[in-house]
Amino acid sequence: MSVTFVPEFRLGKVLATSFTATLTERRGEPVERMPVPSRLVDWLAVYGLVVDSCSDSQLERARELRESIHAAATAVAERNPIPPSAARVINDCSAHGQASPVLTAEGGWKWRLRSGSVEDALSVIAADAISVISGERPGKIALCASPTCRAAFFDTSRGHTRRWCEMNTCGNREKKERFLASKRKSSNPAD
Repeated sequence: MSVTFVPEFRLGKVLATSFTATLTERRGEPVERMPVPSRLVDWLAVYGLVVDSCSDSQLERARELRESIHAAATAVAERNPIPPSAARVINDCSAHGQASPVLTAEGGWKWRLRSGSVEDALSVIAADAISVISGERPGKIALCASPTCRAAFFDTSRGHTRRWCEMNTCGNREKKERFLASKRKSSNPAD
């Protein structure tokens, strides 16, 4: 019996950009974190979007939404027009689900998916993407400074100067590479 390695999810505070992080190292050796429908179900559950099941076609639609969000966020970060095809997919997913926010007993809120379908969950993700990409929420869309990552993230830091999608992955990797390069340089003064 062989065991297939399934990479861990990269979870963030912003639903839409965390969803785009289900594909990482976009400019290096891409890592697909939702290789099968059950992994999409798992990811959605982490964010409280519990669905009954997921088919291969629903996974493909989710990946299409993910790539559309990434394309739109990249365009915004680079101050370019949003690709019409990306806007079309995001808007279509937003319009085709049946989800509503509900108040919890603790005074917070969560999403209720009316039919418990993947389409309902995708509508929540698409609506979140619309709010961050459009500038409705305070913050700024940015791209990770790692040359192999280039993930879109929502920067809410003071001054909007954050450089990495995640400090514990890309940021640490880049700092380690700079440290090792400076160490090599100091051990080889002739270079």
